[in-house]
Amino acid sequence: MTKILAIRSAATGDASVSNALIDAYLAAHPDATVVERNLDTAPVPHVTSASLAGIGRQAPEGDDFVEARALQDTLITELFAADTIVIGLPLYNFGMPSTLKAWFDYVARAGTTFQYSAAGPEGLVKGKHAILAHARAGKYDEAAHFPFAIAHTKALLSFLGMTDVETVTAEGLAFGPEAAAAAVTEAKAAIASLA
Repeated sequence: MTKILAIRSAATGDASVSNALIDAYLAAHPDATVVERNLDTAPVPHVTSASLAGIGRQAPEGDDFVEARALQDTLITELFAADTIVIGLPLYNFGMPSTLKAWFDYVARAGTTFQYSAAGPEGLVKGKHAILAHARAGKYDEAAHFPFAIAHTKALLSFLGMTDVETVTAEGLAFGPEAAAAAVTEAKAAIASLA
C-alpha cells in the first residue's frame, strides 16, 4: 500500500488553493495510507539559538533540547516512511512559506537525511516521489527561476536525495474569479492524474 506524506503550508486554511490541490491528489488515491503534517495549525518552530543544538548531527545532552530533538525525529521518521511526499507550496512574497522552510530546517540532519563526502553532499532520502502543489496569484516564466519557491523547494528536496519531483501549478488566481476557477479546475485534474 502506498504511503503518502501530505505537507500543508498555506496560512489560508480552507480557502487555500494548494490545500485544495492536495485534497484532489488524496481523493484520487483513496487506498493510500496518509500522514498529514499541517504547518499552519501545528507549525514547526523556526530555528533559534535555543533549538539549534537539538537538531544537529548528534543528539545533545541535557533536557534543554529534548523537545526539539523529539520533533525532528518525528518529522524525519514521517519522511522516510513515505513513498510519496505531496507538498502544498503557496507563493508568499516570491518564496515558500517560512513554515515550510522551518520544516526543511528540521528534516535536514547531517548523517541522517544527507551526508558530506569527498565527492560532495549526498542525499540519503532516496526512492521517493515528490509532488509540489503550487498556487500563485500571478503568472511567471519558469525558465527565469523567478519567483523562487519552486526552484528553492526542488533544490532542498534534491539535497536530501529526492530528485523525482513533479510540479502542478494553479496560477493567475488574482486575474478574476473566472480565471481563478479555471486555473484551479485544471490544476486539480492534473494533480489527480499523477500516479
